[in-house]
Amino acid sequence: MAGTRDRARERPRLIINADDFAFTPGVTAGILDAHAAGTVTSTSMMVGCPGWEDGVRRARATPRLDVGLHFNLLVGRPFTNAASLRGPAGEFLTLAALVRRALLGRVRAREVEAECEAQLAALRDAGVAVSHIDSHRHVHALPGIASAVARVADAHALALRHPLEWSPRRAALAPSRMRGALVGAAWRVASRAAPATRAPDHFVGPLLQGGRGFAARLLNLLDRLPPGVTELMVHPGRVDRVLETVDSYTWQREREREALTEGALVERLRRGDLALADFRDL
Repeated sequence: MAGTRDRARERPRLIINADDFAFTPGVTAGILDAHAAGTVTSTSMMVGCPGWEDGVRRARATPRLDVGLHFNLLVGRPFTNAASLRGPAGEFLTLAALVRRALLGRVRAREVEAECEAQLAALRDAGVAVSHIDSHRHVHALPGIASAVARVADAHALALRHPLEWSPRRAALAPSRMRGALVGAAWRVASRAAPATRAPDHFVGPLLQGGRGFAARLLNLLDRLPPGVTELMVHPGRVDRVLETVDSYTWQREREREALTEGALVERLRRGDLALADFRDL
């Protein structure tokens, strides 16, 4: 009971993790803007994407920024000969096709594990230290994928995002709440046989997405954080021409970047009732 009471009095700790580092140069630049402002403490990095070489250079030059693997099964091509993850031309499947294949049991876990290992190795071979794993569009919550990615995280003693969204009542619009609920439900089922992995106590992701009202939602959330460590998943970025050709989440990244670099959030974090952290602190 004493430990429970101590935990209840603990100042909430906050990991603000920006997904999609190295997706495009503009996305990377926006994430670094937020890190320089003192808000984003951690990022998760994609490999083999249009912003890869720029991302490696800038990650090496920013050692205070905690970096994880943003495991990708949707953009570009696999690093491995993973037949169950490929489309007819050798490219990754679309999200809809990957979900359908996973639900039908047609994704081979061994291929997922090998692909995750290969992407992790690419980051480390590039000289980037890695502390955690998450995934692009939460694909690691899918059947046949969850346990495979968890095995990689466990083998390398890395933290892994558990996408079970915490949110106060009325904190998000219905579509955001629905997305979070679907991802969480998929994770609960798909990860049942997965090895135990380290993760923050709480996760907040889909309810923050969407450019309009992002700043207000974020500030409101910070006043309600529970004790323990909470990961906030964000997507700041600068829109460049490359991003416009590969992703539909564009102007929203600019709104998130603005909110994560403006004075209101910076001042809120200086109030002293929250402590910023990263995955290296877990």
